[in-house]
Amino acid sequence: MSDKYLKRGVSAKKEDVHKAISNISQGLYTNLFCKVFPDALGGDAKWVNLMSSDGSGTKSIIAYLYWKETGDASVFRGIGQDALVMNLDDMACVGAIDKFLFTSIINRNKHRIPGEIIKEIIDGTQEYIEKLNSYGLEIIYTGGETADVGDVVRTISVDASMVARMKKLDVIQTGNIKAGQIIVGLASYGNCVYENGYNSGMGSNGLTSARHDLLSSHYRSYPESIESLVDTSVQYTGNHKLTDRVYQDITLGKLILSPTMSYTPVLKKIFNQVDRPNIHSIVHCTGGGATKVLHFVDKVKIIKDNYLPIPFLFNFIQEQSQTDWKEMFQVFNMGTRLEIYLEDETVAQEIIAISQSFGVDAQIIGYVDSSEKAEVEVKHNQISYHYFA
Repeated sequence: MSDKYLKRGVSAKKEDVHKAISNISQGLYTNLFCKVFPDALGGDAKWVNLMSSDGSGTKSIIAYLYWKETGDASVFRGIGQDALVMNLDDMACVGAIDKFLFTSIINRNKHRIPGEIIKEIIDGTQEYIEKLNSYGLEIIYTGGETADVGDVVRTISVDASMVARMKKLDVIQTGNIKAGQIIVGLASYGNCVYENGYNSGMGSNGLTSARHDLLSSHYRSYPESIESLVDTSVQYTGNHKLTDRVYQDITLGKLILSPTMSYTPVLKKIFNQVDRPNIHSIVHCTGGGATKVLHFVDKVKIIKDNYLPIPFLFNFIQEQSQTDWKEMFQVFNMGTRLEIYLEDETVAQEIIAISQSFGVDAQIIGYVDSSEKAEVEVKHNQISYHYFA
């Protein structure tokens, strides 16, 4: 990773965090996208309980800046969706596709964040839940905690937790990635049938880089949006304002703030039509981007040589920031936020067709080979980038 990324106080690998939590119970399985425990809720040995916690990260700061510049509070509606999807899709990677309990945790600085912002976040969350429930997901929004903690939070943070219960036999483990498998990648961008218009594919990761690399020094006039310990040389080093129209008459702010799209309706249909044993693993390419899979494999080489087309926003970030392509694939999802690992190409084509029926593009993006160590190779513009665990 570049010094610039680290100077901003962000680590894609979070080595110190993983060390700090090393003594916490991993549950029944290690290295899954959420914790899986024995069925404490139902007491059935054939069932398990799932627990996940995640949030929208620094995306809420961009929403805050956009609102301050335009007066448009509706951009906060997608922030609640981000926190929801980051939990929901992690659970879906383990195989949970319905009957979820969801709670949100909102921490705000009351001096800067009025009640109308809280209402937009909650209403946006509820609206997206209702949309997902129309596809049979059965998510119950249980409410949550909203705290006024201005001494802790300069603007607002939006996080969430989720609980589900599923059959133990249906759990999909990331440790099942083996040589000989192929990888189906699902697009994070486009015009999905259950989204409101074009989605840039931004997701909820890499927002600190995107914000500082694209936005101009004008935004230093909002000191509440910057950690004072961050070197000024890496603060708001770009050339743009959030209101600049940069793609199909869409503002840069709206592109960056595209809500994280859930794959769960797609996965539910896949699980209903494809026998689960055909699906060996599912990887949610969030923090770490194309290298996320390195957390879950050993002695295999993941070769991604047929990526989906990289959408405008990630090309724009690279062009404006001159960030090395190797780092781009390590920070952002680059247009492919979900990977499904399997062996049967006929099943792969069936999965691709199901995904495309929702307006979510998909294709075979690579394969798994044997290796002496865990490795990811990404091929882009006839150049190979190598990453190791």
